[in-house]
Amino acid sequence: MQRFQYYIDGEFLDGEARYPSVDPATGLIWAEMPEARESDVDRAVDAAETALYDGPWAKTTATQRGKLLYKLADLVAANAQKLAELETRDTGKIIRETSAQIAYVADYYRYYAGLADKIEGSYLPIDKPDMDVWLRREPIGVVAMMVPWNSQLFLSAVKIGPALAAGCTMVVKASEDGPAPLLEFARLVHEAGFPAGVVNIITGFGPSCGAALGRHPKVAHVAFTGGPETARHVVRNSAENLASTSLELGGKSPFIVFADADLESAANAQVAGIFAATGQSCVAGSRLIVERSVKDAFLSILKRKAEAIRIGSPLEMATEAGPLATKRQQDHVAALVEKSVQSGARLVTGGQRPDGEGYYFPPTILDCDAVASPSLAEEFFGPVLSVVSFDTEAEALKLANDTRYGLASGVFTQNLTRAHRLMKGIRAGVVWVNTYRAVSPIAPFGGFGLSGQGREGGLAAALDYTRTKTIWLRTSDDPIPDPFVMR
Repeated sequence: MQRFQYYIDGEFLDGEARYPSVDPATGLIWAEMPEARESDVDRAVDAAETALYDGPWAKTTATQRGKLLYKLADLVAANAQKLAELETRDTGKIIRETSAQIAYVADYYRYYAGLADKIEGSYLPIDKPDMDVWLRREPIGVVAMMVPWNSQLFLSAVKIGPALAAGCTMVVKASEDGPAPLLEFARLVHEAGFPAGVVNIITGFGPSCGAALGRHPKVAHVAFTGGPETARHVVRNSAENLASTSLELGGKSPFIVFADADLESAANAQVAGIFAATGQSCVAGSRLIVERSVKDAFLSILKRKAEAIRIGSPLEMATEAGPLATKRQQDHVAALVEKSVQSGARLVTGGQRPDGEGYYFPPTILDCDAVASPSLAEEFFGPVLSVVSFDTEAEALKLANDTRYGLASGVFTQNLTRAHRLMKGIRAGVVWVNTYRAVSPIAPFGGFGLSGQGREGGLAAALDYTRTKTIWLRTSDDPIPDPFVMR
């Protein structure tokens, strides 16, 4: 059995307690994890604050920060396969995806390495002849980062990279469900040479770890990825010390297919959008909105592709769909499918959890036309697609926006003017046209409504980890005039 430690103030430690981690492919315990509690959180935040203001990090130049980030990027690339295997083992995400994704994570660190010394201030042409005024961008402070169990290395990189580029220090809480890859990543941070306390990586449970971290008085900003309900608790906790927040939450993303689309290509994109990662993706295209005239033909293609997906061990390269990450998640998906069928949704394929070990659930398609199915409103976080049809563009747009979420969306059409109208009309942070599930460190990412606030990726993310300081310099040697008049 493997044994992991957390990382605080440059040291690897066991923590106050320990707990078992389960392999979702077998349902068996495979590793022992450190459980951080409130005293551990205090130590981690204190270490981050000391590093921010008193340690060598405070004197590190932006160029030097960039060089450390480049080194970290190289280490991630060199260790991508090991990290991928750990993520697959601890979360059930298939190895062919984790291998590719983690290799690409290195590019996120390279991007922010290059940005580190390009975060600039500015000079203000102030309306007073004897004053020079300029703006400095300084690190926002100690950042608490809370990362979910799916894609931990990717979802932490979009926080850690820009925060380090901006000069912040941080405490990263890996999800208690599958923390292995982030705990191992801490060893790369250590090897890269970041000063003690700059990056602290812990794991633990919500009440005894997450809540303590979010409300800590020395935390200036909370960066959270997860579900809306947990986010509400995060925001309430952050109010204790008026910390700012950035929230990347869930979605019920619409996937719109018009009759003029390349149906085969759109079907492949839909498979990627809902069945890749076993549907455990915040951008999952879980609502298919298809033009009525091609609905049957498109569903036929999708059914064939869904039933051909190779389900198996996530550690095998040939596998295309692995298990769900937890038994809790498997039960949730099964219950929601059953509830949807009872409400009138027609099961096109899938729907029944297979016999045998592990937390598997087959690719599932529900025809929800003319049905108020729960599957259209609730986020599954599993391989379940809900289908409705439309006759007009206006109807398609109305269906797309009929959700409290607004994270991602897809539009498939050969009509360029129609695509532009929908780009503007869809209320979502990301619109993919004739593609889906594409990412880049250069492009900001985030949602509207219940899908969160703030953006990750791009220059904007690095700026969000800074605060502006205004500097006034009086250039006159004359005595200050009337002190009772504001200048």
